[in-house]
Amino acid sequence: MENPYAPAGGLVQRVKSIILKPAETWPVVAGEAATPGDLITRYALPLIVIGPIAQLIGGQLFGYNMIFATYRPSLMSGLTTALFALVMGVVAVVVIALVAEFLADKFGGTADRPAAFKLVVYSLTPAWVAGILGLIPMLATLGILAGLYGLYLFYQGCTPLLKVPQDKAVGFTAVTTIAAIVLMWTASLVTASVTGALGMGMGAAALGSVGGSGDSVQVNVPGFGKIDTSKMEQAGKQLEAATNGQVKPIDGAQLQGLLPANLGGYTRTALETNAMGQMGSEADATYTQGEKTIHLKVIDSSGLGALAGLGSAFGAAHSREDADGYERANTVDGQMQIEKWNNKNHDGEFTQQVAGRFMITAEGDAESIDELKAAVAAIDQGKLAGLAK
Repeated sequence: MENPYAPAGGLVQRVKSIILKPAETWPVVAGEAATPGDLITRYALPLIVIGPIAQLIGGQLFGYNMIFATYRPSLMSGLTTALFALVMGVVAVVVIALVAEFLADKFGGTADRPAAFKLVVYSLTPAWVAGILGLIPMLATLGILAGLYGLYLFYQGCTPLLKVPQDKAVGFTAVTTIAAIVLMWTASLVTASVTGALGMGMGAAALGSVGGSGDSVQVNVPGFGKIDTSKMEQAGKQLEAATNGQVKPIDGAQLQGLLPANLGGYTRTALETNAMGQMGSEADATYTQGEKTIHLKVIDSSGLGALAGLGSAFGAAHSREDADGYERANTVDGQMQIEKWNNKNHDGEFTQQVAGRFMITAEGDAESIDELKAAVAAIDQGKLAGLAK
């Protein structure tokens, strides 16, 4: 049976159009006939499964790098997690759509259930597609940034679909976002007992962070940071430009040429390059000094670099510290920085974003985090940024 709402190109064409040309696509979506059931079974479900399947495969092949160790789940555990993620993905669509429908008329729009489902499933498209990054666990966190682009899509689509006035679109997006945060918090309570990391104040903290009647609304995402929704449009346009075929991946050999032969007392013992098609490329060097090893990587995330740019634009920040070590993520001079350190094992990781597109990462054994920062600084960031021109 022909899908009554899909464009001539089918699901793939709709995915491309909503991500690359949302301003042109939302009015088309608004005029299409679709039921919530059609949207879930014929559009959402095929995309929702991407993430769980990719994470299942990536977890079995590579495991997950924690701050202290690498964890490789059993096949049964991986299957259980993937199944639950699939179910919760569908549940999230239903709940967020119902919340959007409920809130629409409170912001001067129209409570239209089919339109609410269209708004939610198409806004979630970037996050679902980015689920493929689960094949490479170290890149999976970019899915968070894809979700931020989904906020921009939601903001841009709520007016043509739910008739929310443009001057209230930011507030509507912010409040619905909070509902999604509370949903994820509730899901965590369902799957695990409440621990110190899941305080009951999370929902209240999120709700308390929204305020003001102007164009700028800040949403505090627990464990991630603050999102200034006034920057969504600017960041979204940058992503559209980056993913519209104007950004070409840098050849791995050019990245490899930036890796130094030595890092202080560490000697380079191995080199490796990897190409990820349009997603980008990577050059990786291994340095050793006695029993210590440092891996220095230069990653070109190509069009996906704009996703990291979204995190920078929104001032994403995270901090966690205990007696064993710490994790920090923040934005410095408009570029993301991530650092992790294990006091017991004297190992960690430092990542620096460059030119809103490249990532330089040093991880491994060191005397201190400063040694890893020095390894990252050994890459000529001027030359690296110049490769994109």
